[in-house]
Amino acid sequence: MPSSDSFYRWARSKGVTRRDFLKFCTLAAAMLGLDAAAVPKIVQALETKPRMPVIYLNLQECTCCGESFLRSAHPLVADLILNMISLDYMEPLMAAAGEQAEAAKAKTMKDYNGKYLLVVEGSPTLGDGGIYCTIGGKTATSILEEAAAGAAAVIAYGSCATNACVQGAYPNPTQAVPVRRVVTTKPVIDVPGCPPIAEVITGTIVHYLTFDKIPELTNQGRPRAFYEHRVHDGCNRRAFFDAGQFVESFDDEGAKQGWCLYKMGCKGPTTYNACAVTQWNDGVSYPIKSGHPCIGCSENNFFDNTPFYTHLADIPNGAIGFNPDKVGVGALGVAGVGVLAHAAATGAIKGREKEEKKGS
Repeated sequence: MPSSDSFYRWARSKGVTRRDFLKFCTLAAAMLGLDAAAVPKIVQALETKPRMPVIYLNLQECTCCGESFLRSAHPLVADLILNMISLDYMEPLMAAAGEQAEAAKAKTMKDYNGKYLLVVEGSPTLGDGGIYCTIGGKTATSILEEAAAGAAAVIAYGSCATNACVQGAYPNPTQAVPVRRVVTTKPVIDVPGCPPIAEVITGTIVHYLTFDKIPELTNQGRPRAFYEHRVHDGCNRRAFFDAGQFVESFDDEGAKQGWCLYKMGCKGPTTYNACAVTQWNDGVSYPIKSGHPCIGCSENNFFDNTPFYTHLADIPNGAIGFNPDKVGVGALGVAGVGVLAHAAATGAIKGREKEEKKGS
């Protein structure tokens, strides 16, 4: 159960130096997009506050989000789930099962009413009274409602939880819905992705531990620090996009040279996520860098936005500024034309994003 010891006291008992602790706090601030003034606040919070109890629900999903969560590098997931928080209930990880596991969850809900954090992976389902996903004889939807009632805040983790993902795709036979459709009386933080980047949820939890409030969100309810910019904006292949150099097939010379994957179906220009900046597996790579186009998994209804390997028929708000079907190295003539077109489009997008900030 939740310990009265703070994360810092635990870390010191395990031989973590003061220097390493401060480096961790600085890294957490940078990851969350906070300025240097936030570092002392993170330090004080982790030095003094007791660990927060967390209930992690697995509803209608494939557990890929949990797999991603376990691969967080900043902070290390072992530090997060075992020391910074008290993970009282998570079916795939806990040793207990059946009645014993359910009793642990019930005790946390009772003893820490209004003080625990609820993380939800997977979608609730409304079809035929919710019978398509049941746990311990209860529907996933009723389990979510019960756990959310006493939660301080709810993190909808992964596209299944934020937009119902594959089970919510047409024709959606189970009537899968986003978590926020069911939880309407508590603050809900959406962390989309299939799966999401692990550092996004760990960073979100660190923010809540530090400031006792949810982080700043976009107008779609996502942590702004991670979902403010398009994948396209930080893409390692963007220079080739600017120059009008596009891969036409996965085995052509452009693919070997690392050219832009837009014509191969890349959804980077319309996808808001931190993939290109944070990357995966401790910053090793991300799909576009590895040679696969972005499929837009953090955007609503992405599973119906197919075929994945056919490029977008239309780019909202003129994000590209020219027709890539009519642009090639020869047709472009000079890379400057592409650069100017992209600069104009990016300027328009940034103007729109500023307006969204004002309205969010």
